[in-house]
Amino acid sequence: MSRRGPAHLGFPLRVDRRGRVTRADEETYLRGLVEAVLFTRPGERVNRPDFGSGVHALVFAPAGDELVGATQALVHGCLQQWLGDLVRVEDVRVRAEEATLHVDVVYRPLSAGTGTGASRLVTVSGAPGGAP
Repeated sequence: MSRRGPAHLGFPLRVDRRGRVTRADEETYLRGLVEAVLFTRPGERVNRPDFGSGVHALVFAPAGDELVGATQALVHGCLQQWLGDLVRVEDVRVRAEEATLHVDVVYRPLSAGTGTGASRLVTVSGAPGGAP
């Protein structure tokens, strides 16, 4: 373990110019995990059929306060379920602008069971016919 924290395997798994498996720092690793939960559709992973968030289906829902509330609850719940031991979700902000759904997730990495480090932001957007 280095001073900057543990190095994780990069995702997607690939080999660098030196023939070594690429690595990711803690921030990149956690961001990738959050995005994996948000972009994975339930049923997409064979060994974990309930993994994912289902946000992709919400881009077809009519925009309104109900969509915002449902998306906030869905995203917060899925991140807590799958990443609750790695991050603390501080805020989920959702905006529906015409045919686009914007989701901002603010989270704080957990290290050794305590909240440490600065808050991080992940933003995803999607429209019907595209990925969220």
